[in-house]
Amino acid sequence: MRLPIETNITPELYVSLRVPPVVAPPSNPVVTLRSAFGSCVRVDTRSLAAFRVFLALLVLADLALRSRNFSFYYTDDGVVPQSLAMEHTPDYAVSVYYLTSDPALIAGLFVLTGLIALQLLIGYKTRLATICAFLLVVSLDHHNPFVLSYADTLFRLLLFWAIFLPLGERWSVDAVHRERAPRASVANVATAFALGQMVFMYVVNGVHKRESDLWTSGEATPLIFGIDEMTFLLGDALRAFPTLLQYGGLAWYFMLLGSPLLILLWGRPRMLLTFMFVGAHASFAVTVRIGAFAYVAIAGLTLFLQAQFWRDAGAVARAAGLADRLESLRSALDRRGRRVAAALPRASVDDERLRRARSGVYRGSLVVIVATILIVALVVPAQVWVFMDDDRPEEERFEEALEETTGVEHVHTVAAAAGIEQPPWSVFAPNPRSTDRYYVFPAETVGGDRIDVFNDGRPLTYDRAHDELQKQHDTYRQRFYMNSVRRGGSHTEVAPLLADHLCESWPDEHGDELVRIDVYEVTETITQETIDAPEDRERSFSLRYRHGCGDNDPGPIDPPG
Repeated sequence: MRLPIETNITPELYVSLRVPPVVAPPSNPVVTLRSAFGSCVRVDTRSLAAFRVFLALLVLADLALRSRNFSFYYTDDGVVPQSLAMEHTPDYAVSVYYLTSDPALIAGLFVLTGLIALQLLIGYKTRLATICAFLLVVSLDHHNPFVLSYADTLFRLLLFWAIFLPLGERWSVDAVHRERAPRASVANVATAFALGQMVFMYVVNGVHKRESDLWTSGEATPLIFGIDEMTFLLGDALRAFPTLLQYGGLAWYFMLLGSPLLILLWGRPRMLLTFMFVGAHASFAVTVRIGAFAYVAIAGLTLFLQAQFWRDAGAVARAAGLADRLESLRSALDRRGRRVAAALPRASVDDERLRRARSGVYRGSLVVIVATILIVALVVPAQVWVFMDDDRPEEERFEEALEETTGVEHVHTVAAAAGIEQPPWSVFAPNPRSTDRYYVFPAETVGGDRIDVFNDGRPLTYDRAHDELQKQHDTYRQRFYMNSVRRGGSHTEVAPLLADHLCESWPDEHGDELVRIDVYEVTETITQETIDAPEDRERSFSLRYRHGCGDNDPGPIDPPG
């Protein structure tokens, strides 16, 4: 039973007592801009954890692949002694491998790098592990600069930016040791640089491609797929569909120019665009033999997957009836992770002064990096503008601008020594390669035979040794090494050391001594009409180096007619 409530409030008094409507304060442009910036550079901590796992697995995979040619490429018994590597790396190059030439110790450094990668994989003392992994990867790259590609450069840069990211926030031993709920996401200058690295690479490559009519017309991609030395798996089959390749090439070209949207968008639009880039790199992985570039780029793209991706992934798992299985797997991994974390010491120093010192070093490093990038990004273009009336090539004007800009040359020296200088990112740009190439090493034996020592000692001929030219290289790094051989010719020690190695090792492996060796590069000109018809291509021969084994003089060995 409700009792009546008496009140003496008149309508006039009610109006006077009524709470005034809430008026929103005027918007602050600075706050709005900061919020928009945060949305653009925000990285989900689950994506950071996935990125960490990717980096660790890539280090382990690279070590396993390099180990196949350990003696040949990484010891003084092979073709790249330490003295040659040091001669062809930047001034003050960082490499712990320069401290020893003992093969056993070098192998030990390989093992140490693998152990650090495992530490990064489980996220134990993650920032320290990332720093050590970066230094060891840079050291290994400087130990043999002749087998490197853009994949190695991008990987070093991503590892460098990873140092400033909280990679151990989730799915890690560090997260278990912290005993607090992980942050959902992170948005700061470090995430901006990590995301910006990928976008910068794409945009610069797109701008280079914009200079070529072959890319803007779509004719570049069919030519690329005509390069037998690089295409494999599905790449050989796709040559039969030039129109499809043209449309695919145009789509990739426009994606490169539109890659800033990877940062400007968020939510599902960003997720969909990220998937487009991941799909493109996955297609490269099964068509073009360009090393680990596709996998490194996919690792970098995981950073663009925001919270929306993980929510949608969970919804898809529930719709597919996989939620219980995934939850069971997550629980099992969590239990195992806690057991691993319990077995590892925390070994942390709980000191306020130390925490402040760490924070100061972290912030100071970022300030120096930001200032350096601003100098290079703003001052150098201004200097280049001064030389605009100069008729010299753009690269020469840029080099002079670097020299004329106070401090920038020193910045470039430090970056090169640390392995984090930005390359021109001119992959297949501005014009794609329009030649195929293979190698023939004519050699004369003591018995008077003439053989091709590059292609397993077959009787000397200048024809192809393989229908698919990529098969002439045992590993993808051998192709990059052979590029160094042909570029160096007689001007560097790369080709002479390879020829000398063949002279010394051939008798033990084949039972016949060599008298002399020639190094020939055979090139085939690729046209739109001969993409899938190598037998119709125009062929040319280039002598790169001539070598005499032992005390024998070099000399011509049945040059091609």
